[in-house]
Amino acid sequence: MTGTFAPVREHDAELAAFTEMVRTFVAREITPHHARWESDGIVPRELWRKAGAAGLLGLGLPAEYGGGGASYRFNAVVDAELYHAGATGPGFTVHNDVCGPYFAELATPEQLGRWVPGMTSGELVAAIAMTEPGAGSDLRGVRTRATRTPGGWLLNGAKTFISNGIHADLVIVVAQTGSDGDAGLSLLVVERGMAGFTRGRNLGKVGLHAQDTAELSFDNVAVPDANVLGQPGKGLRYLMANLAQERLTIAVQAVAAMEGVLADTLDYVRTRTAFGQPIGRFQHNAFLLAELATTVKAARVFVDWGVEEHLAESLGADTAAMIKLHTTEAQQRVVDRCLQLHGGYGYTTEYRVGRAWADARVQTIYGGTSEMMKVIISRGLGLHKT
Repeated sequence: MTGTFAPVREHDAELAAFTEMVRTFVAREITPHHARWESDGIVPRELWRKAGAAGLLGLGLPAEYGGGGASYRFNAVVDAELYHAGATGPGFTVHNDVCGPYFAELATPEQLGRWVPGMTSGELVAAIAMTEPGAGSDLRGVRTRATRTPGGWLLNGAKTFISNGIHADLVIVVAQTGSDGDAGLSLLVVERGMAGFTRGRNLGKVGLHAQDTAELSFDNVAVPDANVLGQPGKGLRYLMANLAQERLTIAVQAVAAMEGVLADTLDYVRTRTAFGQPIGRFQHNAFLLAELATTVKAARVFVDWGVEEHLAESLGADTAAMIKLHTTEAQQRVVDRCLQLHGGYGYTTEYRVGRAWADARVQTIYGGTSEMMKVIISRGLGLHKT
């Protein structure tokens, strides 16, 4: 089992070299410090600047404005290498894969010139604020509202569970700007330092301890028209168009995490002895590991195919939901069984498998819960009214 994102083996030398560079960066700049960052509850801001200097940020942003101008394959490599190493703290995925497309596809030339250089260098960190205390999967239930003012909008409301919430300099806020649900959603970019924009505490979580997650509040925040992404009132359409990539990215993470944990577990069962032999030789354990390896391999093939479909602009919402549902549910089962094979050691944070077990739990929640994925899939099967 390796951490190599499979399509690298089938494409150019540039992507292979990039993969090796990312792996080296993670091993040198992240892995040795990750345990301390988990205790701190956040990664240092300097890591973002180092990642920018190394070329890990802004990969899909337009090259003519200072971005990487790269395909999604490069984003997937960064995601896979981080999660294969258990480096779940840096919020590069939210910055690159979730927020990046909104800027790349919707920003005006003026906005691109203003934000892309900093997003690529790590001087500007991006986040997206969809979830509210009373609105999660149901985006039509968003209560945060922006009212029209001369030259802009006055924003009021609150968001929660926002990844990169402490570090974020640019927050894409999903807000109501119209009178009727989905027809009135807009995307407004709130910048660090805007009057009335405040952050709550860094939320304590079951896992992902080094990833900053915060509540955000907006009290009469004046957002200029120059900070609106796309057209007002079309926010839901924009969100729906980009959710497939977000869900595919979570699946990339899930497979890479499974591969890393399974590799660690195989090493463990070969060296841990009980009753006079390595525990991997017991038939129950050997057969269990055979099943886990098969599950991981099947998930890898599914995800790699999904990436190719996405690059060909053929990945539908229902298929992206299938990939996320299958891989994240598999991740929880695989990591849980690997923890069991470690016995008591698996329940300690000294072993990676225990941390991975806690980190995996949210994978079936964010980016759309498993239950919502089933709704989307069953709708694609014609089992719901349209």
